[in-house]
Amino acid sequence: MLRILHDTGAPVFLTVHADGRRRYRYWQSFDPRTGRGSCYVALPTAECEALLAAGRITLGEPVVDPARTTYRVRPVRKPAASARTVRPRSPRAPRSSRTAA
Repeated sequence: MLRILHDTGAPVFLTVHADGRRRYRYWQSFDPRTGRGSCYVALPTAECEALLAAGRITLGEPVVDPARTTYRVRPVRKPAASARTVRPRSPRAPRSSRTAA
């Protein structure tokens, strides 16, 4: 599911109809090898709602129509972790000065 959301060539949309029905979908472009495509494909609503509730996806600005409202769905990008981890320094014992006898 998240692979489809991360694919910038297949934008995902949420349509909320006037009766409250919610439908997640994406545009599947035509594939000449299979002869399929050029249509919208529905995504499982329950899985998308779970991703939205978990904060894994976000909704864009609404496009309002009398019968429905449409939102662009985008994945939430995690902040990149630092490549270098800074470890706290452990306290060192003071060096003893050796005197020659």
